[in-house]
Amino acid sequence: MKAIVTVTGKDKTGIIAGVTAQLAEHEVNVLDISQTVLQDYFAMIMLVDLSGSKTPFNELSDTLSAQGKKMSMDVRIMREEIFDAMHRV
Repeated sequence: MKAIVTVTGKDKTGIIAGVTAQLAEHEVNVLDISQTVLQDYFAMIMLVDLSGSKTPFNELSDTLSAQGKKMSMDVRIMREEIFDAMHRV
């Protein structure tokens, strides 16, 4: 299963490292990543593969959200099919 991870907040050192470390710990593979800094704001979107992870989706979502709070960032994960359905015209 694939999912979309979004990260937003004030830019600071270590954001990508903090999020990808959590993903790696739960055996989630990053397939694609795009990030940008708009003035002082950081925005990142990742396509990840959850097929190697044994962590339940809800637990992974809670873990990423908690990591985001530690970094004063908003980190969310959404199943790819939900993301696609929400963004269909």
